[in-house]
Parts: sequence; structure tokens; C-alpha cells
Amino acid sequence: MGIKTIFSIIAASLGVIGFIPYVKDIFLLKTKPHLYTWLIWTITQGTAVSAIWYGGGSWGALSLTVGTIFVIIVFLFSLKYGTKNITKSDTVILIAALGAILVWWQLDAPLISVIMVTIIDAVGYVPSFRKSYSEPWNETLVTWGIFAVSNIFAMLALSQYNFFTLPYLIVITVADLILLTICLVRRRVVASPQK
Repeated sequence: MGIKTIFSIIAASLGVIGFIPYVKDIFLLKTKPHLYTWLIWTITQGTAVSAIWYGGGSWGALSLTVGTIFVIIVFLFSLKYGTKNITKSDTVILIAALGAILVWWQLDAPLISVIMVTIIDAVGYVPSFRKSYSEPWNETLVTWGIFAVSNIFAMLALSQYNFFTLPYLIVITVADLILLTICLVRRRVVASPQK
């Protein structure tokens, strides 16, 4: 078994492990996923995974492929258990992202498509960033840390490093760390609702 395969297995395993406490906390009503964020990711992550496979990412795409299944599951749970903290700006972001997705699907330029899906996915974080700023206790922090580490292992597992395989993974890793940081910083200021 090669090192790339080992990195891929670690990345996929961490991705699954990261979702377990998140889903558990959804049912315990501790975590309230933002519906718009998870809708955008449901649409974009599957396509990004396809681009990584297309770009020769091979084993590096395994963890995102597994992750896509969990993204869909969290999206479905967010319909019932998600945050009610949805603003007009969140709706504007959703409409803009969906409009960009329609344009992106019409493109016959794989590199531009990868760039667009990366940007759209990053924009998908914005409603969760905003929600986490005002409600930092409504996220499962260990999940976001595990996702970031999983993405790093996914990058290490890539068979090829190019503009098809790397941008998406880099951006979501940084965004996961930003979300984690927002929650950690704001938890110092915002009292826990359970106290």
C-alpha cells in the first residue's frame, strides 16, 4: 500500500469521524447548521469532487467523495434542525450562489469551472460565518478542526498537484479554520446559552 493510499484512507476516515459529533449534536439540538450553507455545499461539493477526479486527483478525491454523502445528510437535517437565524443578506448570498451555479454548469471550460465552484463554495461559508459570529455555541468545533486536518491529508493524497486538484481543497481548509476561529474567539465574549 502506497503512502498516497494511506493519506487518502486517513483523510476519508477523519472526514467520517468529523461528521459523527456534528450529526450527534444536531440531534441534541446543540448544533444548528445553516440551511443555505449546506444547500450550496450539496450542489458544489459533488461537482468539485468530479473535477478533482477529472484532474487526476485519484485517491485525494476519496475523502471528499465520502464527505459529499455527509454534506447531503446534514443538508437534509438542516431542513428540520437548522438555525432560524437567516437574514436578508444570507438570502442574497444564496441567490447569488445559485445564479453563479447556473452559469458555472453552462461552462465548457473545466479550469474556469473549478475556480467558480471554489469561489461559490467559499461564499457558501458566509452565512455560517455570520451565524457563528452571533451564535458561536451552535457549532461543533471539533468537527471543523477535524475537517481541516482531513483536507490536509486529502491534499497529501493527491496524485497530481494542479489547478484542478488543489484550489478547492485549499480554500475549504482555510474556510474551516476561519469558522473554527470565529467560534473560539466569540465564545470568549458570548455566554453559553446552557449556563
